[in-house]
Amino acid sequence: MEDKDFDGAEGHVVTITNREQVSIGGVIHVDSFDDQEIIVDTDLGTLNLKGEDLHIKQLSLDEGYLEVEGVVNSVAYSIRPKGRGERAKSLLERILR
Repeated sequence: MEDKDFDGAEGHVVTITNREQVSIGGVIHVDSFDDQEIIVDTDLGTLNLKGEDLHIKQLSLDEGYLEVEGVVNSVAYSIRPKGRGERAKSLLERILR
């Protein structure tokens, strides 16, 4: 995949090319990653990529951009926490409230 300029355009964008390259805009934080799974917090919730030989090619949290290479088998979102960009509270935080 040729390098593209990402201008941090408003909104969350996910582009998958031939199930081998993924570009994600609106990235806030990378929770975890290995060669089979990458979990990313975005401004619209948590995104879970699963596949084979997954590698982070480019990451810019300042621009909110992530680029991944490998074989993509699934893409799934978790339920979005309340408030845009907020992380979900842990069970203990909710109980002690």
